[in-house]
Amino acid sequence: MKRLLLLFAGACLLAAPAAQAALRVLACEPEWAALTRELAGDLAEVDAATTALQDPHRIEARPSLLAKARRADLMVCTGAELESGWLPLLQRQAGNGRIQPGQPGYFEASAQVSLLDQPARLDRALGDVHAAGNPHVHLDPRRIATIAQALAQRLAQLDPANAARYAERSADFQARWQAAITRWEARAAPLQGVPVVVHHKGLTYLADWLGLEIVGDLEPKPGVEPSAAHLAALLDTLERRPARVILRSAYQSPRPAQWLADKAATAAVELPYTVGGAPGTQDLFGLFEVTLSRLLQAVS
Repeated sequence: MKRLLLLFAGACLLAAPAAQAALRVLACEPEWAALTRELAGDLAEVDAATTALQDPHRIEARPSLLAKARRADLMVCTGAELESGWLPLLQRQAGNGRIQPGQPGYFEASAQVSLLDQPARLDRALGDVHAAGNPHVHLDPRRIATIAQALAQRLAQLDPANAARYAERSADFQARWQAAITRWEARAAPLQGVPVVVHHKGLTYLADWLGLEIVGDLEPKPGVEPSAAHLAALLDTLERRPARVILRSAYQSPRPAQWLADKAATAAVELPYTVGGAPGTQDLFGLFEVTLSRLLQAVS
């Protein structure tokens, strides 16, 4: 009899409906995948459409990526036209109404914060200029804190049964994040006013947060690869206003930065730019720890 009861109980378990699946989230960039994991934990299955070694402006919508977009409950992207070269096509081909612009399943990080570099006029002759402003907001941890609050609310909206857990995880993240910001800003004091050259406008928010002074750009225009003539002119500029460091992101070619560094007798530093861009940057906390360590080592 006991055995029959056990068999009956097992049959009932097998026949019972499976537990509700976690939210399926597709993040356009690694930083937003990392933030979603912080806020959702095991409540979400999170994938990233790009890696730290890819230019987020330009990627190919592979069939595997299309399959993830078709099943996603939420898409978390930077917005402000950063992904305009590939995201609209991906959304159309996915045929997933949940992740279309204007729907709860589509979240833009840049829409939650104020943007720098808002253009006075739009002219493609000026290069890859974004109408709303500079979209690379993730390198300012203060803005990440604001974005995290909005993203936690969106997760709870999409999964109201677990709203309390999202709120708990959000509060825990904010406490750890604010403590980390205080620690990072104390460490970063020697970087205030340090003149730097950057490869691309992707480091603007980092410079704004740390007080770095950008005195030159390797790109003659945003999104335009450095030319020999531009680098030579930039070298002349640096003879009058020297830079302490020449910065580039992990996905960018090292050659222009190294050429200028050799000629100007200064340091060329590769920054991870996003999660996964260097050893030790498996999450957002590691991203800023490694970024600060590399900057401080370069100027010490």
